[in-house]
Amino acid sequence: MVSGEPNRVVLADDHPQLRAMVRDALEAGGFEVCAEAASGPEAVRLAQQHDPDVVLLDIHMPGSGIKAAADIRKLLPATAIVMLTVSRDDRDLFDSLRAGATGYLLKDTDPARLPAALRGVMSGEAAIPRALVARILEEFRAPARPRFGRRSKAASRLTSREWEVMELLADGSTTDEVAKRLFLSPTTVRVHVSSVLHKLRVKDRQAAIDLLRDDRS
Repeated sequence: MVSGEPNRVVLADDHPQLRAMVRDALEAGGFEVCAEAASGPEAVRLAQQHDPDVVLLDIHMPGSGIKAAADIRKLLPATAIVMLTVSRDDRDLFDSLRAGATGYLLKDTDPARLPAALRGVMSGEAAIPRALVARILEEFRAPARPRFGRRSKAASRLTSREWEVMELLADGSTTDEVAKRLFLSPTTVRVHVSSVLHKLRVKDRQAAIDLLRDDRS
């Protein structure tokens, strides 16, 4: 951004009326909305095209706002990413932060407060409602869940991605949930599971989970 010019935002949400409300609030607060998107892939494309200061993303729009956040973080590491969502779900919050978001704002936020929130993010602050900050603190204060061990010769051959897949499955996640969490396709998750079964010489994923748990340090 050239000094003296307004900060530029790419705004992504699949509801035109909400985009119009947010755009008006941001422009009234001195921002320039340089592009609008209605899906995750479109948001990634427009962010790459315009190289904005901030990308404001809905989570549950077509193509996934969380996946868009991860893609934009890789392409434009200097661009701030802020989620704007109705979701108070812990998984959405934590997945957004893992994807590279530095802000997580709820859609019931007073629109007039959005410009200040985005400026805070751009200056290095985390824009997260107090109620959700409390959940983040609870997560970090909670006792760590036991992780799989890696002592056996067979288990030591698993890749880092295979460990991630199996640990999520062991926590009760479905194949589709693991795929969403790791930004993979369900087919890729199944390929990783098949590889694990082959390496551990077991017949199904539950047997693999039981074996890895038994081998835990």
